[in-house]
Formats: sequence, structure tokens, C-alpha cells
Amino acid sequence: MLEKINETVGYIQGRIQETPEVGIVLGTGLGGLTKEIEETASLAYTEIPNFPVSTVKGHEGRLIFGKLGGKSVVAMQGRFHFYEGYSMQELSFPIRVMKFLGIKLLILSNASGGINPDFEIGDLMVITDHINLMGTNPLVGKNDTGLGPRFPDMSDVYDKKVIREFTKIARHHNIHFQSGVYAAVSGPTFETPAEYRYIRVIGADAVGMSTVPEAIVARHMSLPVFAVSVISDLGVEGKIVEITHDDVIDAASMVEPKLTLILKELMEKNRF
Repeated sequence: MLEKINETVGYIQGRIQETPEVGIVLGTGLGGLTKEIEETASLAYTEIPNFPVSTVKGHEGRLIFGKLGGKSVVAMQGRFHFYEGYSMQELSFPIRVMKFLGIKLLILSNASGGINPDFEIGDLMVITDHINLMGTNPLVGKNDTGLGPRFPDMSDVYDKKVIREFTKIARHHNIHFQSGVYAAVSGPTFETPAEYRYIRVIGADAVGMSTVPEAIVARHMSLPVFAVSVISDLGVEGKIVEITHDDVIDAASMVEPKLTLILKELMEKNRF
């Protein structure tokens, strides 16, 4: 793993001008945030050694470097998913690469199904905790102590300081948001009504098919994490309707300007 990371990092460093401070993973329908980045370099995943390739609509497949809110950032315009056939180690590999490139904070975003009855389509949900229902873990296998400990603590995955800053900015702009627990499932099917009920009963407020493996790997390397979901559909009894991937993209795209505004200001007002 370390050899692959070093090979990939070496390739990227030869093509960028500055060390990124913040890494951003853009979820389904949220890739437009890259328009706000003052781009200095862009690399297609297909040209980066050891990188997976995005196969899902709404995930463009580019690594973008530049400035956002005065901070040097690296943004993944498109992520990788377990349901695409990648192993947990493969889909989380870019997070390790970003850490070794020098980032001090990882920001994750996703589109998810709201299962809290107080949620509505278009809500932003700050992730305060997660439940891993994917059936496996990216840390399964031999542990490399050069990356992190065998048994990393997960009692405080999502950075409270960044959550407080996000909250201040959102309230200042009168942007409505929710907070809650995100459950990750393997996909690629959307949930049945019974599955929605089950996931709600065990304590989640939203459900999706990403984010948790990336957060686990980041914390394995002591990298602070902030994560936010866009509620793109509802798994609430009486509000469940047939959903398509295009519906998810459309719903996320509508909320993207609000999320972009908050994240840009988050970069401007904080040191990482």
C-alpha cells in the first residue's frame, strides 16, 4: 500500500504547484462546486497511477487542484463506490493519497435518502456520526503501522470544531440544515420500505452508499473529517416514491449553491 501511495503521490506532485491544505470529495450531483475553485491543475483519474476510475453518472472523474476561499484545495470530482466492484481498499485509496499530499482536513459530501420524518428533500444534513452497514471495513487485512494503528478509535469521527464553524456560517446566511447520523449500505439498489424502517430503528437519520469507508480511512491516519449529506429523496413511510439516479442528481444539484457558499466561507474564515 505504501509503495502504491508513494508512486501516486510522486506522480501528482510533479504536476501541481502548491501543497493542498484541504481535500474535498464531491458526491453525486455535487461536482459543480469545482466551478468556484480557481483551478491550477486538473488530472483525469485515468492518467493517475493506481487510481480507480469513476463509472457512475454524476461523477466526472477528475482530481482538481486550486484555490477555494483562499485555501489550497484538492477536490475529487467524482468518487468510487463499493457497488462498482472496487474493494474497500481501492475505493478509499485516494483519501490516503490526499493525506500524503499534505491535506489537514477532509471534507466529504454525498446525496442520501432521508429517513428522519422531520427531513425534507433538499435539506442539508451535517453528519455527526455514522453506522457502517456495508458488510465490511476498509481496514480489514494486514495493518501497516506506517498508515495508522491496528485498532483506531472511532468515538469522535466527525470534527466538532468544523461542525461548529459550518453551523455559524449556515445560520448567518439563514440556510436551513439538519444534523444526524448517516448509515452506509453497499447498494446499488435503493432501499425497500422495510429496510428504511430498519435503518431508522437502529438510529440513523439518512442512508447512502458512500462516505463511511473514506471517513474510516481518514481517521485511521488521524486526519480530521467533516461530512455533509444532501437529502435527495425520502425513505419516510407515506412519502416513499419510486426513485431514479437522475432524480438524486437533480435534487443534489438544486442544493449545491447553498453548500458551495458555506464551504467557500468555511475556507476563508478558518485555518487548517
